[in-house]
Amino acid sequence: MSELVMRSGIFLAPFHPPDEDPTLAIRRDLEIVDWIDKLGYEEAWFGEHHSAGFELIASPELLIAAAAERTKRVRLGTGVISLPYHQPLMVADRIIQLDHMTMGRAMFGFGPGLLPSDAHMLGIPVERQRDRMIESLEVILRLLAGETVTAKTDWFTLENARCQLLPFTRPRPHLAVASTFTPSGGRAAGRYGLGMLCFAAAQPEAFKLLATNWKVAEDRAAERGATMDRADLRLVALMHIAETREQARKNVRYGFEKWHKYFQVINPHNVGIVVHHDSGDPFDSLIENGSAVIGTPEDAIAMIERLDQQSGGFGCFLHMAHNWADFEATKKSYELYARHVVPHIRRSNRNREASLAWVSENSISLADDVNSAVKVMVDKHAREEAEKARERG
Repeated sequence: MSELVMRSGIFLAPFHPPDEDPTLAIRRDLEIVDWIDKLGYEEAWFGEHHSAGFELIASPELLIAAAAERTKRVRLGTGVISLPYHQPLMVADRIIQLDHMTMGRAMFGFGPGLLPSDAHMLGIPVERQRDRMIESLEVILRLLAGETVTAKTDWFTLENARCQLLPFTRPRPHLAVASTFTPSGGRAAGRYGLGMLCFAAAQPEAFKLLATNWKVAEDRAAERGATMDRADLRLVALMHIAETREQARKNVRYGFEKWHKYFQVINPHNVGIVVHHDSGDPFDSLIENGSAVIGTPEDAIAMIERLDQQSGGFGCFLHMAHNWADFEATKKSYELYARHVVPHIRRSNRNREASLAWVSENSISLADDVNSAVKVMVDKHAREEAEKARERG
């Protein structure tokens, strides 16, 4: 493992099949964030989607506002705001307001928008989404810095635009950009000094590019005389753990098939996700190609170490919240991770283990010391009693 002190969190797209009550599903997402806050996780990120029925959060900012009032410590991020869908002044205003409302616990991830169906409904050409993200981002950064901005593009106009408030966090809240298979995320991160959110980091195609995309970011940062901080690199992967591999497989049969069918709809070319296997068990291919962990805390540790080695070191591991298991088994998975995986990746028990090892190695001599001390006390007591007896007699 690298020397970074790794953080942990979750990414909630979320994935809720359309045979469940949507109100309860959203309430359950908030309950999960409350749960991981109690377990000591450091981050929770919320997606933005507007179609296809599964990913219910249309406004990650609203989830952050609600979650902030019921949690104490966990930081809360937009994962991501799809910038081509919004007027940039409105985005900057919402960022600053949330920064104040959470007193600095809010983080803001940006992206071009993932689902082509969302872009279609808004009349946005898919091939223009990444360019529009950069056009918007450049304006937002100036607004967050307190500048007055006049700008005109083919999709937004600003006339002497200025945010009424400056950020609570100075000089600005933490900002990050989405990254998957293309170098666009790394280019933006390096150019503008942003963190990176690497979705699907364990899927074979994205896994191969982890170091490459980070190098793109470092090169762009170097062009402006800056450096990238690996603590701001976040990797997202699929994981469900239980006490045994058999129990983990049993748990995820609850909801995996619905999730799989959804991805066949939104990802018909099966880019990055392979869920077929000669054995007939779809879990086998995901596990064997490294895309997912369905197993034990030891399996989770192995995945994180593999991601760490491939990327060169990263700052935060984010569970992709998939709802493969029922609610209680999902909570248990997060708990097992906190109890057994986090201490390993943070080296929390290094001194405890050293202390136990030292005591074990010296247990005989330490026990002899105790026995000697007992004998000394017994002999002392006997002498004192004998002396008292002589004085009385």
